[in-house]
Amino acid sequence: MKRRVVITGMGAICAIGNNVEDVWSNAEKGVCGIETLEPFSGREMKVTVAAPVKKFDPTAFMDKMEARRSSRFTQLAIGAATQAIEQSGIEIEKENPSRCGVNISSGIGGLDVIEAEHYRGIEKGFDRVSPLFVPSSITNMAAGLVAIRLGFKGSCTCVVTACASSTNAIGEAFRSIRDGYAEVMATGGAESCITEFGIGGFTAMRALSQAKDPMRASIPFDKEREGFVMGEGAGILILEEREHALARGAKILGEIAGYGVSCDANHMTAPLEDGSGAALAMSSAIEDAGIEPWEIGYINAHGTGTPMNDRCETLAVKTAFGDHARKLAISSTKSMMGHTLGASGALETILTVKALENSIAPPTIGYREYDEDCDLNIVPGKSQGFEGEYAMSNSLGFGGHNGSIVLKKV
Repeated sequence: MKRRVVITGMGAICAIGNNVEDVWSNAEKGVCGIETLEPFSGREMKVTVAAPVKKFDPTAFMDKMEARRSSRFTQLAIGAATQAIEQSGIEIEKENPSRCGVNISSGIGGLDVIEAEHYRGIEKGFDRVSPLFVPSSITNMAAGLVAIRLGFKGSCTCVVTACASSTNAIGEAFRSIRDGYAEVMATGGAESCITEFGIGGFTAMRALSQAKDPMRASIPFDKEREGFVMGEGAGILILEEREHALARGAKILGEIAGYGVSCDANHMTAPLEDGSGAALAMSSAIEDAGIEPWEIGYINAHGTGTPMNDRCETLAVKTAFGDHARKLAISSTKSMMGHTLGASGALETILTVKALENSIAPPTIGYREYDEDCDLNIVPGKSQGFEGEYAMSNSLGFGGHNGSIVLKKV
């Protein structure tokens, strides 16, 4: 018999809030966290908007020395992990640390450090780059430092599957507990790529919106969409085997019921035109949860705001859900917090847990122009109520990576 996996702690930091309650409150209200960027190094760039974290002080979670030695994505991960473990109430002294693990992802890692040290190397010579350059920039360091912080000595891994990274991290952590390899997992993702190099790279591949109006920049499913808006942030969840959580009297926030994963095996950046790869991940997650498609009430879509993604994801939902697709509430919270790349799946999973708790689907804001290729209920403008015990969160990444998580209300 498969073991049940529940969520007992959550931490979130992104453009619309620095804790879960603020993030949920602002998402429900449709608050836009996108703003005009200050020019990098005084240089004009085509992209002028992003969704940065606001008023984040890393020294609230670590001392000044550790903050100086850490890249921003790691700082955000430690901040969110601290929130999550405090909410969970887990005391490592009362646990078997070898049965407590970590799977925290990032799509790119310490890009801010890579960029800064490259400039330093050009100016002073590459033998003069910081000795902390490598350990602070590598993608797995958020996972490693969170494990150190929490005292978790079980499996510590870092999934890197582009924009599907943290959904895959959560799914693999879920399987670790369900299949008996751990009792507790800290999981999710962190990302901070609002840098000259990051913005420039995605601009060069024509992935980013060049809109000047922050309210019309990230507009998933809108006919005038032209790309995503870069965001940053971190989302961390504490997962536990259900009986373990109940035995220590933990408050259960939600349950992970199923996980589906697939690969388009098609193109470096473009999804399959018919959405069949994403549909396979959704259908696999539903099957894994042991439910029927009609039991899902809400989907937090990948919904990047790129022309192809939103069209293909709409087709995927129709394939996976059939006639029920038109009865679903489907929204993209990237319209408010931008696209946080490797952190997006975790932040969106957290919002999906809160959506189930409140039976409210947060909106897709900024939407104005109907697109016949995206003709489902995308919850435009204002949040909507929905019915059902189950909801889904989707992530689709470069390389054809697709991941879907089914969550159950408690």
